[in-house]
Amino acid sequence: MLFRIRDLKKIYGDRTVLDIPELDFEEGLIYALLGPNGSGKTTLMKLIAGILRLQKGRIDILGRQLQSYPRKILARAIAFVPQALPVDFPFTVAEAVMMGRAPHINVLGVTGESDAAIAEEAMAFTGVKPLADRKLDQLSGGEQQRVFIARALCQQPHIILLDEPTASLDLSHQVQILDLMEKLKIEKDITIVMVSHDVNLAAMYGDRLLLLSEGQIASLGSPREVLTYQKLEETYGCKLLVDESPLGKLPRVTLVPRKFFT
Repeated sequence: MLFRIRDLKKIYGDRTVLDIPELDFEEGLIYALLGPNGSGKTTLMKLIAGILRLQKGRIDILGRQLQSYPRKILARAIAFVPQALPVDFPFTVAEAVMMGRAPHINVLGVTGESDAAIAEEAMAFTGVKPLADRKLDQLSGGEQQRVFIARALCQQPHIILLDEPTASLDLSHQVQILDLMEKLKIEKDITIVMVSHDVNLAAMYGDRLLLLSEGQIASLGSPREVLTYQKLEETYGCKLLVDESPLGKLPRVTLVPRKFFT
């Protein structure tokens, strides 16, 4: 098992934001985390990444307890791509991608030819190599996202965690980013765990969907198992239609505005 969670709880004040008795993630799959705002998706991602302190429970990564990892060693196992990263520093694409080598270089921060080769390969794989000399603030949102994924790939991780990787992107860039996630899974054998608010994109790309509701697991399984109108209406509290996608044997979710059922 790639990583497993047992008896996990996260509490802020008197509010329990996560309560997960048991959860296992298998290797080589794309997991999509779904649920309403405040359901605990980003909190779960940050706990797995070691960004938030574990209060109660246990997370094992590659058979080793999360808390036992030195920071640098954990960064070789897991790369985290947040929803937004600052781009107001005058870094070039090549410089930003090379930062992903930090977990592998010595305390002096000296990079070598092998680091440069890995960064070059990451830029080529994500399609940003032609942008290598451009400044981050000169790029579109989709281009910036691919740069941050290239930086994550430079860490040579087993797992990449992404917090809403397609947020604020147009349709074309959404597909490009998620096609890239599938390419990472197939060609690099990297497990992808991503937060998404788009249930239809999750159905098309996710091998497993994890639906959270008020910090608890509402459903976990294949898109057909998770995306039923009963589970979705109960979780999101709105009227939905779930039918079969014209692309194949996948569920398609349509929001039903109130004017159509009053």
